[in-house]
Amino acid sequence: MNNKIIGIVLVVGGVALALWGYNIYDSASAQIGRALNGDTPIEAWAGMVGGVISVLVGITKLK
Repeated sequence: MNNKIIGIVLVVGGVALALWGYNIYDSASAQIGRALNGDTPIEAWAGMVGGVISVLVGITKLK
């Protein structure tokens, strides 16, 4: 029972974190930065990758 609650929290938090990372990636300042020098903000990558990892760990806890 306790693992299922942790799994649900990880899945919901991971989805929110991945969406936050994508919003940073898609922001106007990030688009200008990518156009000028090709750099992507590290916060965007950290949010998206961290969110996906959190979702995967949460799914394994739900099983």
